[in-house]
Amino acid sequence: MSEEQQRLCEYLARELKISEPSARMLVRRGIQTPDEARSYVRPSLGELHDPYLMKDMYNAVSRLEMALREGEKILVYGDYDVDGTTAVALMYRFLSTLTDKLDFYIPDRYTEGYGISFRGIDYAKQEGCTLIIALDCGIKAVDKVEYARQRGIDFIICDHHTPGETLPEAIAVLNMKRKDCSYPYKELSGCGVGFKLVQAYAIRHGLSESDFVDLLPLLAMSIASDVVPMTGENRILAYYGLKQINKAPSVGLKSLFRVAGIGEEGRRINIQDLVYKIGPRINASGRMHSAIEAVKLLIATDEAEAQRLADIINTSNNERREFDNTTRDEALQILSEDPDNAQRYTTVVYAPHWHKGVVGIVASRLTETFYRPTIVLTRSDDGLLSGSARSVGGFDIYSAIDSCRELLTNFGGHRFAAGLGLREEDLPEFKRRFEHYVAEHILPEQRYPTIEAEQEIAFGDIDYQFFNILRHLEPFGPDNPRPVFVTRNVINNHGTRRVGKTGEHLRLDVTDRTAAISGIGFGMGEAALHLQNGNAVDLCYELEENTFNGRTSIQMNVQDIKLM
Repeated sequence: MSEEQQRLCEYLARELKISEPSARMLVRRGIQTPDEARSYVRPSLGELHDPYLMKDMYNAVSRLEMALREGEKILVYGDYDVDGTTAVALMYRFLSTLTDKLDFYIPDRYTEGYGISFRGIDYAKQEGCTLIIALDCGIKAVDKVEYARQRGIDFIICDHHTPGETLPEAIAVLNMKRKDCSYPYKELSGCGVGFKLVQAYAIRHGLSESDFVDLLPLLAMSIASDVVPMTGENRILAYYGLKQINKAPSVGLKSLFRVAGIGEEGRRINIQDLVYKIGPRINASGRMHSAIEAVKLLIATDEAEAQRLADIINTSNNERREFDNTTRDEALQILSEDPDNAQRYTTVVYAPHWHKGVVGIVASRLTETFYRPTIVLTRSDDGLLSGSARSVGGFDIYSAIDSCRELLTNFGGHRFAAGLGLREEDLPEFKRRFEHYVAEHILPEQRYPTIEAEQEIAFGDIDYQFFNILRHLEPFGPDNPRPVFVTRNVINNHGTRRVGKTGEHLRLDVTDRTAAISGIGFGMGEAALHLQNGNAVDLCYELEENTFNGRTSIQMNVQDIKLM
C-alpha cells in the first residue's frame, strides 16, 4: 500500500471511527471519502443508471406500450439456464400485472438448442402472439428475427452476450455491449437487461420501487449464477435482491429453499447459497428435462403447486449429479491416456454419448482440476458436436473461440463462459487452433491458481466491528471477491485436531499471541500433527460466522496453509 493510501486509511479510520484494517478494506475498493464509504456499505436503488441511456430503450418501451394498449398477445422468450429462466419469470410476473394476454416459451436444450428457434417463432404464430420479448438470447438471431418479421411478429431483444458484426433487425436490441450503446455499466446479466426494460416502463408510467421490489430476488439469482462481475449495478441489485429474499421470498423460492435445506431456523441466505444450492437446481431442470418447470416454479402463487414443482426440480438435480460424476470420471480417463496432456495450455475433450446437460458442469470441474481454458463436447441429435467452454484467471475464452469461428457452426457467450457447435471432422483442427491461440495469448499468471490476499492482519484485529465492516462489503462475487486474510507465525492454542470420517479435515484452535481463534481447513488434516508438535504455520483464510449449540462466533475458513 502506497504512502498516499496509508494516509487515506488513517483518515477514514479517524472519520468513521473504525480500525485501520477495516479502513484498509474500504480503500482497496476505491473508496476515498466517508460519504463514499457510507454509500458503498448501504447501496441505494436510486444509484441505478437511467435505463433510457441504453440504446433502443425508447423504441422498446413504445412498442411494449402499443402491445398493451392494443391488446396484443405477448410471448416472453428466454434461455434455459438460471439467467434465462429468472429473466422470463421476472418479465412474465411484471407484465402479468398489466395484461392477461401473455405466454412464455423456453426452447428445448436438445431439440432446439440455445437461443431463438424457428420452432419457438412458429409457436408464437400459432398462439397469436405478435410481440416476442427475448431475454438472455437473440443478439445473433438475425435470420430468426427476419423469419418472425415475415410472419407479422415483432421482437424486442434483451441480451448481454457479445454481439456479432450484424445486429438482428428487431424493433429494439437492448444490449449495453453494442458498439453504439453508451450505457455506463456494461456487465449486466441477461435478467438485468430485462429489468432495465421494466424499470424504463415503470419510470414512464410513474410506478414506484415498491411495484417491482418482489422481482429483485430473481435478479440476485441471475447475477449470482451467471458469473457476472459483482460491481456497480449488479452489486446494488444483488444487495436488494438478497434483502428481499431474506425478508419476504416468493412462494416458489420458499419451496426451493426448503428442498435445498437453506434458510431454516432464521439463517440468513447469502450469495453462496444461490450459487451452490439454488442455481444448480434451476439449471438441472433445463439440463435433464425442461426448464419450463423452473419458470413455473418462479412464478407460482400456490404453495402446494410450488412444492410439487420444487420436488421435481430437486429430483432432476439428483439425477444431474449422477451424470455429472460419471462424465467427469470418463473425461479424466480420456485425458490420462493422452501423453501430451500435461504439456497443453488447454483442455478439449469429447465423447459422443455424454449428456448434453452436464458438459458445462464438467467443463467447470476440469478447469478446477487442470486450471486451463476448457471445452467439453458431446454429439447432438443433428450429428454436430456441441459443447461448453469455461475460462480461468481473467483469460477471455470468447475471443479464443472467436479466433476459430470459420470452423464453427455456431457459438456465443462472454469472456468467462461460452457455448459452441462444430462438425466432428473439424474437431482436430479446432483443437490445434484453439490450443495455439491460448498458448500465444494467455499470461503466465493466468496459468496457475493464485489466492490474492486482502491484507495481512493479526488475530487481535478481528472483532465484531471488523467483521461488521467485512459483512457490509457483501455481496461478494467476481471483481469483488470475498476478502482473504493472512496471519503469520500461528501456533496451536490447545484444540487443533483432525476431523472428518477419515481425518481429512483440520479443525484449528490457534493463536498468533495477540488473540486466539478457531477455524476449519477442508482437506488439510495432515497439518494437524505439525501444529500439535508446537510448530508454527502461516495461514491464508476467509472469515465467516459459525453457530454451534446456540453460540455464534467468528471463525476462519482456511484457504491455504504454509508449514514453517
